[in-house]
Amino acid sequence: MIVKSIQLGVAKRIKMGGRSVLTAFQKQATPVSTVVMPLGLMGDEQADLSIHGGLEKAVYAYPSEHYAFWQKARQQAGISTMDNSLPYGALGENLTLEGLLETQVWAGDVLRFPDCELKVTLPREPCGKLNAAMGFERASKLMAQSGFCGFYLSVEVAGTIHAGQSFEVIAGRRNVSIPQLFNAKMAKHLR
Repeated sequence: MIVKSIQLGVAKRIKMGGRSVLTAFQKQATPVSTVVMPLGLMGDEQADLSIHGGLEKAVYAYPSEHYAFWQKARQQAGISTMDNSLPYGALGENLTLEGLLETQVWAGDVLRFPDCELKVTLPREPCGKLNAAMGFERASKLMAQSGFCGFYLSVEVAGTIHAGQSFEVIAGRRNVSIPQLFNAKMAKHLR
């Protein structure tokens, strides 16, 4: 399991559905080692702290394996770019991880990196900003249906992290999995 990419973003206003919305969804990759603090990565912002950020949602991780799914979904929705690729961070994540899917983690598991430890807390819930980022209206619903949500992490041990680093998963109590939490939250969206 490795960190494919690290992304940071600053809150800024974008046009969405005819109105101006404050968002930090559009994150950019950083090639340097990044400081991990109790409330997240140094240089990263969240626009709406009532739903993102804080101690339980300090860092958002997303599996790189799901990017092919989103590229195909965008293509089917008629969205295309020159090479039809999405840059890491397009899902609003701070960490793009390879080798660890939502189905393999439980709330309470710890991701141990060489210089920091991050604890799995909650799944990410899709929102309208995902639709804007993906370029089509059904993106949130597709996330709810697929379960390709990624997961939030709290900071257990502050330190530094960088792209290319490997990590291990230390099992927690294993009472509730990320898919179980996500499915419980999404039941209302899928009706």
